[in-house]
Amino acid sequence: MGNESKPRVEPLRKPRECPECGRPSTRENYPFCSDRCRQLDLSRWLTGSYAIPVAEDESKPDSEEY
Repeated sequence: MGNESKPRVEPLRKPRECPECGRPSTRENYPFCSDRCRQLDLSRWLTGSYAIPVAEDESKPDSEEY
C-alpha cells in the first residue's frame, strides 16, 4: 500500500496543424509534428528571425511642456 507508484498521466491534446509544415502535431512535440520542426522554430527565435515590431509611443510628447 505504501510503495506503489502511480503511473504518470498526461492530458490528451487535440492534434492541430504543425506551424512549420502543416502536418498533424504529435503528443511528444506538441504543437509541432516532429523534433525537426520544433528545432527549426527554436532556431528562428534564437537567431532573431521572429521579432515583435516596436512602434514609438505617440502618446508621450517629445519635449516636456509645463
